[in-house]
Amino acid sequence: MCGVAGFLIDSKSSSSVNFDLITKKMTDSIKHRGPNDSGCWNNPSEGIALGHRRLSILDLSDAGHQPMESSNGRYVIAFNGEIYNHLQIRSDIEKNNGNISWRGHSDTETILSAFETFGIQESLEKFVGMFAFSLWDKKNKILTLARDRLGEKPMYYGWQNIANGRVFLFGSELKALKSFPDIDLRVDRGSLSLFLKHAYVPNPYSIYENIFSLEPGQFLQVSLTNKMTKTVNYWEASEIIKKGSFEEYKGTPKEAVKDLKNLLRHTIKSQMISDVPLGAFLSGGIDSSTVVSIMQEQADIPVKTFTIGFNEKGFDEAKYAKSIANHLGTDHTELYINANDAIKVIPDMHSIYCEPFADSTQIPNFIVSRLANNDVTVALSGDGGDELFGGYSRYNHIDNIWKKINYFPLSTRNLISKILTYPLQEKSIYSKYKSKTLTNLSKRIISGTNLINSETIDKLYLHVITQIPFSEDVVHDGYLKETKLDDLKPNFGDISNIEKMMATDTINYLPDDILTKVDRAAMRTSLETRVPFLDHNIVEFAWRLPISYKVKEGESKWPLQQILKDFLPESLTKREKMGFSVPIHEWIRGPLSEWCEELLNKDRLKSEGFFDEEIVCNKWKEHLFGKKNNITFLWPILMFQSWLENQ
Repeated sequence: MCGVAGFLIDSKSSSSVNFDLITKKMTDSIKHRGPNDSGCWNNPSEGIALGHRRLSILDLSDAGHQPMESSNGRYVIAFNGEIYNHLQIRSDIEKNNGNISWRGHSDTETILSAFETFGIQESLEKFVGMFAFSLWDKKNKILTLARDRLGEKPMYYGWQNIANGRVFLFGSELKALKSFPDIDLRVDRGSLSLFLKHAYVPNPYSIYENIFSLEPGQFLQVSLTNKMTKTVNYWEASEIIKKGSFEEYKGTPKEAVKDLKNLLRHTIKSQMISDVPLGAFLSGGIDSSTVVSIMQEQADIPVKTFTIGFNEKGFDEAKYAKSIANHLGTDHTELYINANDAIKVIPDMHSIYCEPFADSTQIPNFIVSRLANNDVTVALSGDGGDELFGGYSRYNHIDNIWKKINYFPLSTRNLISKILTYPLQEKSIYSKYKSKTLTNLSKRIISGTNLINSETIDKLYLHVITQIPFSEDVVHDGYLKETKLDDLKPNFGDISNIEKMMATDTINYLPDDILTKVDRAAMRTSLETRVPFLDHNIVEFAWRLPISYKVKEGESKWPLQQILKDFLPESLTKREKMGFSVPIHEWIRGPLSEWCEELLNKDRLKSEGFFDEEIVCNKWKEHLFGKKNNITFLWPILMFQSWLENQ
C-alpha cells in the first residue's frame, strides 16, 4: 500500500517549475501512506512528474522501488495497492514471452509487463485486487490514471490555472494536490451542500472546485499533445447488478453456500500473502467473523485479531469479539476507549481525512487501525458484506414502509401532502418562523410528507438516508449537484426493492463512505487494509444470487450465517446487529462541548461565510441543553469546521 502524486504541465509553464522539489513536496504530504521509501521520476521537456511513497508489503528489496519503469522503457508507473493474482498474470505473460527476465517479485513489475503484453484496458480486466495508479506512456505521451473496481483505493485529479498556463494535478489524497505551489483551491459550495446531505462528498466530486475523484472501475487518459482527455469504464457495478438479474444462479441454496465458501477460501488465501506481519479486524459481527474464521482455518499459526470496545452501555461489541476469538483460537488484542480517548483523536480528524468526512465511526476505525499497527502491517476487514448480502436492517424497514404507503395511489398521496404543507408556504424546513412550536411542527409535517409522496422506493430510500434535508439551505449560496443517487441513477434491471437499496449502497455509500473511512483511517497509521468481500469475483457471484438466498426466512446474510455454522456456535452469531457506532451525541454535550462551542461560535460562522449561523447555532443549543438529539445535523458541520480551521 502506498501513496502516489504528480502533475502534467503545459510547456508554457514548465520552464519555471522545479520538478524534483515540487514532486517531493507533494509526496511528503502523504508520507503516512508510505513511510518506507520514496521516489520521483520526471521529464520536464514533456511536462510530466510522477511521485511515490512506499509502504513495503511484497518484495521488500530495492527491486520494488517506485516510480518503476517497464523493461522495454515505454512505461513509468507510480502504483498504490495490491494485485492478488499477479503470479498467475506472470504465468500468462511468460506464455506470450518465454524470454522475459524478472528483476524481482513485486506486483508492480508484473503490472508493467502486463501493459507491455496485453495493453492497459485488457490488463485492468485481468487484475484481481485493489489499486490506484498513475502511468506515463513515453511513446504516446499519455498519462493514465486508474482505480480499482469497487473503489478501495482513492485517486483525485483536476486542472488548475497557474501563471502562464494550466497544470493537471493528481494524487492519492487532496493534500498532495494542495501542495503544488501557487494554486488556489476553493471550497465548492455545491460539494459542501452534498457533504451535509450525505456526510461524505460523493463521487465524482471533491470538496474543491474543479478537482474530482476518479470513480471506481474507471481509467482516465490525458494528453497535452492532442489536448485529449478520455474516461473509460472498464468495470461497472451497475452493469454487474443488472447482468446478475438475468444470469441468476441456478443452484440450490445449499449449493450457493458451498460455492460462496469456496470463493471466500480462495480469495482470503490470496489476500493473506504478505512479506510483513498480517492480521484482521474482528468486531464480533457476521462479516468480520466469517473472514477471521476462514483465515484461521488456513493459517499455520493463530491469526492476530484486533477490536476495540466502549465503556458506555449499548455500544460495546468487544465482549462478543473476544468470545469468538477464544473459540477460534486467534491471538486477540482488545482495547477499551472512552470519551477522553475520543477527545484526543477527534481534533486530528482533519489531518486523517483530506476532505470533510462525517461518519462518526471514523473514530473507532482510526483507533483500531492504530492498535493493529502495533503488531501488523496488513489487516483484513469484513466490509462489504452488508451491501452484498442485505445486512442493513434499514432494508427491510424501508421496504415495509414502502409497501404501506404505496397501497394508496400517488395522486392521493400528493393531495394529502399538499393539504398538510399548504399552511407552511415554505419549501425549507429551516424557514425562520417566529413560533418555535410551528417550526418543529413544520419539520415533522414536511418530513412525513416527503415519505408519503415519494414516487418510487428509490426516492423514499434517498429521503431516509439523507443526513441533513434541504442541506443547500444551510449553506450560503448552496446548491445540489446531480449524483448517482438522484437524477443520474443507473438502471439496475429487474431487481427487488431490497436489492435496489443494496445496489444504491454498493455504488455510493460503500466506496464514498465505508471504503473512504477504512482507507484514510488505516493509511494514517501506515496500515494496509484488504477487503475480501470486495474481490470482484465474489461481488459478481453475490449479485447472481436470488434475494431469497440472501434474506431467507427473515434472516439477513443467510449464506454467511450458514458458513459460520461450520466454525462457531449459534450462541455467538445469533444476536442483534450493533454496528461500530460510538456515543458521539453524548460526548459533544459533555467532554467535547468546549471544542464544539469554539467551532460553532456564531461570530465565527458569520465571518467564515459558509453556513447560516442562525440555523446552526439553534441546532447546537437544542442539542447542548438536551432538547433534541441533533447529532446527524451537527457532526457534518463540526467536521467541516475542524477541516476548514486547518486549511
